[in-house]
Amino acid sequence: MKKILSVVLTLALALSLAACGDSDKKSEGVMTYAEYNAAALESQVTVETYVQANQSWWDNKITLYTQDKEGGYFIYNMACSEADSKKLTPGTKIRVTGTKSEWSGEVEIIDVTKFDILSGNYVAPATDVTSKLGTDELVNFQNRFVSFKGLTVAARPDGNAFQYKYDGSGSHDENSDLYFDVTYNGQTYTFTVESYLCGNDTDVYKAVEGLKVGDTVDLEGFLYWYEGANPHITKVVVK
Repeated sequence: MKKILSVVLTLALALSLAACGDSDKKSEGVMTYAEYNAAALESQVTVETYVQANQSWWDNKITLYTQDKEGGYFIYNMACSEADSKKLTPGTKIRVTGTKSEWSGEVEIIDVTKFDILSGNYVAPATDVTSKLGTDELVNFQNRFVSFKGLTVAARPDGNAFQYKYDGSGSHDENSDLYFDVTYNGQTYTFTVESYLCGNDTDVYKAVEGLKVGDTVDLEGFLYWYEGANPHITKVVVK
């Protein structure tokens, strides 16, 4: 009896692992991340990936932060009904056909002509890229969910720890993006709380509003790119 039970359990485990593998397998005609990464700009691409977060749905369009186990894909202004937008929760698997493009260094998928919601689920853990700051390697993690540890909050141009909008012209009430600077190994980097992703009622927005110059922080977010690394931060922990 024990032997039969052992065989049954082993078979069940094998089937479970096979099912997990199948959910990660790319369908016919779908690019691997390496193939997508190598594809020419302004060419048509088809990828299968998993929603990690989304910016606010508006005017039947949605912008998605997505990732598989190989890399990240930023999907910009995808046509999407409100009903479908509610299905695009973290972990949801989708297939997307659109155009690979670039804007100020950010590689993204635009002009989506088709997307499908598939079976499968994956929520990516944060990859620690602290040691990649200031190196050419950092761009290899573009659009992935990442973490930075032990950074020091630096003063913005107005002397404060953060600014509403890049030039300080916004406000909390306007739900403006937040900009804050951090230093690591003697270099300064600008990070952002993108208000369409994390608005003024979120924990991360309030945490950045509470930062002080000199604070040591651990951060998580999506490695967006704008004229260089400009992570969209989703979590701040003051040490």
